Amino acid sequence: MAGELEASWMRVLGPEFEKPYMVELKNFLKQEKAAGYTIYPKGSEYFNAFNTTPFDDVKVVIIGQDPYPGVGQAHGLSFSVQKGVAIPRSLNNIYKELATDIPGFKMPSHGNLSKWAEQGVLLLNATLTLRAGESNSHSKKGWEKFTDAAIKKLSDEKTGIVFILWGAYAQSKVAIIDTSKHHILKSVHPSPLSVERGFWGSKPFSKTNELLIKEGKTPIDWQID
Repeated sequence: MAGELEASWMRVLGPEFEKPYMVELKNFLKQEKAAGYTIYPKGSEYFNAFNTTPFDDVKVVIIGQDPYPGVGQAHGLSFSVQKGVAIPRSLNNIYKELATDIPGFKMPSHGNLSKWAEQGVLLLNATLTLRAGESNSHSKKGWEKFTDAAIKKLSDEKTGIVFILWGAYAQSKVAIIDTSKHHILKSVHPSPLSVERGFWGSKPFSKTNELLIKEGKTPIDWQID
C-alpha cells in the first residue's frame, strides 16, 4: 500500500505503514478480497484524497465518515461520486447550499468534486474502504488511526487550514486539531435526516473563502462545471 501514496504525504505518513495496526489492516483487506467481497473504492483509489491534494497544498479539509456503498459511486474523495453516477442526496444538499451561498453558482451536472481537491481541498473520509453495499463495514479496522494521523500532521505542521466539520462524527475530530492556529467551521450534516436543523444558511463556502483571504491564500472556486 505504501507505494501508492503521494510523495509529500509519504514524508509525513510513511512511518504509519510500519505500525502494527497498518499491517493488520492490510491483512484484513486481503482476507475480505479472498472471501469474495467487493471493496469500494478500487485499490488504486484508496489514497485518492491524498494523491489529488498533496500535503503541501492543503488549505481546506472536509471530513466524511466512509465511502459511498453503491456501485460506481466511491472514488476516494469524501462526498464525491464519479461522473455518470446519480448525485447522492447529501451532495445535492451541498450544491443547494452553495447556490444560496456563492453568487452565480450553477448547479453542477455531476458529483465529481476533483476540481475542489485539485485546489487544495482535502476530501478525507475517516475510513477509506468498505464492502460493497455495507456502510461502516470497514470501520474500526485501522483506517481511522491512519486518517487521524493525517489530520494531526496537518494540524501540527501547517497553519491557517479551514476544517469543515459536518455532523457529530466529523466534529469529534476537533480533539486532534490545534484550534489556536486553524479555523473550524461546524454545522449539522447535509444528509436529508439533519439538513433542516442548521445546514441551510450555514454558508460554509463563503466563510471558508473569507478565512483563506485573511490568511493570504487564494480562495476556492467552488463551481464544479
